[in-house]
Amino acid sequence: MKIAVLGTGNVGHTIGTKLIVLGHTVMMGSRSADNPKAKAFVAEHPNEASAGTFSDAARFGELIFNCTSGAGSLEALGLAGAHNLKGKTLIDLSNPLDFSKGNPPSLSIVNTNSLGEEIQKQFPETKVVKTLNTMWCGLMVNPGLIGGGDHQVFLCGNHEDAKEKTKVLLKAFGWKEKNILDLGDISAARGTEMYLPLWLRIWGATKNGSFNLKLVS
Repeated sequence: MKIAVLGTGNVGHTIGTKLIVLGHTVMMGSRSADNPKAKAFVAEHPNEASAGTFSDAARFGELIFNCTSGAGSLEALGLAGAHNLKGKTLIDLSNPLDFSKGNPPSLSIVNTNSLGEEIQKQFPETKVVKTLNTMWCGLMVNPGLIGGGDHQVFLCGNHEDAKEKTKVLLKAFGWKEKNILDLGDISAARGTEMYLPLWLRIWGATKNGSFNLKLVS
């Protein structure tokens, strides 16, 4: 599959690399076609990867991962172009972290709304699925790093077909079917995004980002 990865940070690099390992072709999108990090990614995978603007990548991808920082996600997707996103599944990994008052950050969208919902509102013809935003990027693509892989990944969205496509990729990443928990429509992104302040406090207290949630009942 041709997949666009929007964002050149650690998350974008991790997701893009895993997708290539799985046999997909990836275009990494950024603000400029000559972004140094995107060019370095292509150099690592010269036969399977390419780089371009957000618009180039969104046009290229049959499916799109939003790995941009939450503060810039709406702008980045605007640059990608609604016409390039129309009808496609957009897997959103972003969180609305606000660093304006330093660390730890707060959330710029919270309680009665979420970034996932805002993306869906602003791009109504795109099928937004929120997932993988509650963990360190290493675990996103390799859940077996801790607990034998027996811990939860959440997803939510308004479109069942898009969620099914996302589940296929999650399972390819190593997630067990029993541990993929569908929380419902895109409004459930409020809950997964609001977990981030706690995640950051746990990270700060333990100095270790390799942890995740496991539901026990």
